[in-house]
Amino acid sequence: MSGRFEYLSFRDCDLDDPFFDSLKNDYPEFERWFSHKQSNNDFAYVYREYGTIFAFQYLKNECEEIELQNSSIPNENRVKIGTLKIEEDAKGRRLGEGLLAIALWTWQQAQVNQIYLTVFEHHEMLINVLKKFGFEDVGINLRGEHVFLKDKNRLSHDDPYKMFPYISNGFEHAKYLPIQEDYHDTLFPYSELSRTSQNVLNLSVANGMTKVFIGFPRDPESLDYKRNQPIAIYRITKAQTRKTFLSVVSSFGVVVDYRVVINKRKNIMTEEEYLSFVGNKSYFNREELIRFYRSGRNVIVIKMLYNGYFGAGNNVNHRWLQEKGYFVGHPYETLLEPEAFSEILREGGKNEQDIILD
Repeated sequence: MSGRFEYLSFRDCDLDDPFFDSLKNDYPEFERWFSHKQSNNDFAYVYREYGTIFAFQYLKNECEEIELQNSSIPNENRVKIGTLKIEEDAKGRRLGEGLLAIALWTWQQAQVNQIYLTVFEHHEMLINVLKKFGFEDVGINLRGEHVFLKDKNRLSHDDPYKMFPYISNGFEHAKYLPIQEDYHDTLFPYSELSRTSQNVLNLSVANGMTKVFIGFPRDPESLDYKRNQPIAIYRITKAQTRKTFLSVVSSFGVVVDYRVVINKRKNIMTEEEYLSFVGNKSYFNREELIRFYRSGRNVIVIKMLYNGYFGAGNNVNHRWLQEKGYFVGHPYETLLEPEAFSEILREGGKNEQDIILD
């Protein structure tokens, strides 16, 4: 499966695969634990390419005391990331963000306050991702692992990553992000449509939750995208008929950063600054990005987080948006009041109180 994680039975994973060797070294009981999961037919999230495992994550609900070396955290209902491993050779595929997003979406759906995992300090890359997404090091357990915990009641509302997958309340307006269907389906691979063929390319951008959108607007300075601003991701169909039913809001996210790269042939960012900012978070390769920069057109970049999706059968079409008065003029220029954004979430089958937090 390209650009997606599979939910596989432990029975479909070979314990003798070299991927699991480091886990066996870190945890002497790992083989016995894994065999027990196979016997129970438990499931985990697995990323494979051509049969080779590159990432593995097991999640569970628990209600246990977390024992630390000098204290303990009282028992309460939590989601625990029981096992999380990414192959060293997977660097650049952005699998860490992808796995963590799945865990955080699971936590959100469980409607509990806390999610946590334990990790040895030599896993520096993983620890950096955890901190970026708002996990706090709350102590060291009896095995010598650091306990990283994220609590819904202690989220940093001024940082979209630390809020993820939630959206901070208090925004003045939300906006649309219009995107052609071919680019949409790779950038947002979980945003499925019913009775519609979708082509998801196997690009690293599909795995991570940070996305970079490249646009060519007439007036970049008038767009007014702001950090922490919610966005409704609007998929524009290529179909020649029934466009008003086939163009849909499929997903939602939050702006991390907005940059004008070129405006009226004036370079606001250098070519290298622009390429570094986009990185591997865009649909386009380096050569295409350079061609855009040198094209003489206006260029903007929007860095965003992919906070959630509605799913097949729940997407909100243009006809409904227009009838509600939520789609007037070009989508770049449309401002959505907070209640309008909440109503779009509800129309997509979401409870906004599970997404937007005070």
